[in-house]
Amino acid sequence: MSFADLGLSDELLKAVTTAGYDTPTPIQAQAIPSVLMMRDIIGIAQTGTGKTASFVLPMIDVLAHGRRRALMPRSLILEPTRELAAQVAENFEKYGKNHDLKMALLIGGVQMGDQVKALQEGVDVLIATPGRLMDLFERGKILLTGCDLLVIDEADRMLDMGFIPDIEHICTKLPATRQTLLFSATMPPPIEKLAAKFLSNPKKIEVARAATANVNIAQHKVFVQPRGKRELLRSLLKSDDVSTAIVFCNRKTTVRELNKSLQGHGFASGEIHGDMDQSARNAELQRFKDGSINILVASDVAARGLDVKGVSHVFNFDTPWHPDDYVHRIGRTGRAGALGRAFTFVAPDDAEAIENVEKLTKSTIPVYTLESKGAGKAPKSRDESGGDTEKREKAPAKSSRRRKSTEREPAQREPVQSETVEREPVAAVKRDPVESAPAPSRSSRRASRSEPDRGGDEGTWNGPIPSFLQVSALA
Repeated sequence: MSFADLGLSDELLKAVTTAGYDTPTPIQAQAIPSVLMMRDIIGIAQTGTGKTASFVLPMIDVLAHGRRRALMPRSLILEPTRELAAQVAENFEKYGKNHDLKMALLIGGVQMGDQVKALQEGVDVLIATPGRLMDLFERGKILLTGCDLLVIDEADRMLDMGFIPDIEHICTKLPATRQTLLFSATMPPPIEKLAAKFLSNPKKIEVARAATANVNIAQHKVFVQPRGKRELLRSLLKSDDVSTAIVFCNRKTTVRELNKSLQGHGFASGEIHGDMDQSARNAELQRFKDGSINILVASDVAARGLDVKGVSHVFNFDTPWHPDDYVHRIGRTGRAGALGRAFTFVAPDDAEAIENVEKLTKSTIPVYTLESKGAGKAPKSRDESGGDTEKREKAPAKSSRRRKSTEREPAQREPVQSETVEREPVAAVKRDPVESAPAPSRSSRRASRSEPDRGGDEGTWNGPIPSFLQVSALA
C-alpha cells in the first residue's frame, strides 16, 4: 500500500514524496481514510509509529475547503507540552506547503500579543496547550464555536499532567456536531470515560497492544547501587557503541548534576528539563539534532513525542516511577524500523517500580552484566550485592577476634580502625564529588517523588522566537 491509495490530494502526495515518504505506517493506513470520511477516531499506538502524520495529513485536505474567520479557528489540536505542539506545527509546515492554510501556535512562553494578532486575522489550524488556551478563552480573545475538528493528542499524558478537567471544559465550548480524534498510547479508565463522553460512535484503531515496547529495541535492566550509577553509565557510554543517547532521570536536580558530571568527564552532553525556558530547551534540542552534542540528559518533559532521528541508546538512569513512562522513554530509540538499545538502572529501592513496568509490558526485562561485554566487573543484583556485603563485613570481624586472643586491653579498638583504613584506602577509588554525597533520607525521597518534572505549560521566554514557532502561512 502507498499513500496514493489512501485518498489524499495530489498536492499533499507531492509534499509527502518530497519529505521522503512513500509507504504509510499501519496507523496511518487505518486512520487517514477514516479521518477523510469525517469519522471520530480513537487511535491507540506506541510512540514512533507515525501517529502525528496520521491526523495532520488528512486534516490538511479536509481544511483545504473553507473560509477563515477572525478569532474563530476552524480546527483545534490539543497537546500536553510546548515541545509536542511545536513538533506538530513543524509537520503542518512540511506537509502543507502546497496548500493555502494558516496555522497558529498557542503555547506558554510566547508573547500573548502576537498570538492574539494571529487569531484576529483568522487561522485554519490552532495548535495549543490547554493552559494557554484556557487563559485566552477566559480573556475573551478566542471563540471556539466555529471549530469543527478537534484532536486530543497524547491523552494519557494529559491525564498524568492533570489537564483532563481543562479538556472537558474546552470540549463543552465546541460545537456539538464536530469531528473528534483522540490519540493515546494507553487507555486507562479516565481516558475511556473521556472518549465515551465526547466522541460519537468512534472507530477504534489499535496498531499495537497498549503499553508494549517496540520489538526493535533490545531492553536490559542493570542492578546497581545508587552511588555506582554514574560510573556504570560512563562505562556503558564508552563500551556499548553509543552514537547518540538520551539519558532519563526522575528529578530535575538529577538531570542538572548528571549533565555536569558527564561534561566533567569529557562527554559531549546537554540537558533538558522543566525549569528551562522554551528558548533554552529548543537550543539544546537543536544541538542534539545537529550533532553538536550526542548525549541528552532529560527529565520526562522530553519523554513523549519528540522525534529525533538516529538515537541509538536510551538509558533510564532512574527507573521511572510510572510504568507508562518506561514505554515512552525507550520509544525514543528503535524508531521507523531502526534498531535501538535501552538500559534501565535498577537500585534496591526500585524493586517495586521495575516490577510494575514488567507487569504492564507483560514481559521480563533481561538482566545485563558488564562481564558479557568484557568491560570489567559486572554489577550485582540486590541478592548478589547483599551476599558480597556480608563477606566484607565478616573480614574485619575475624581480624577483631584474632586481636582479642592476644590483646585484652580496650586499646585494641585503634588497630582495628587502622586495619579498615588500610584495607580500603581513600585514594584507591576516584569518585565524583557529587557521587560521594550521602544518599537522601527516606523522607526526602518521598518529598522529591511528590514533585516530578511536569515541564510546565506556562513560563517566561525573553529570547527570540525560533522560526518554526512563528505563525506562518502554509503556502
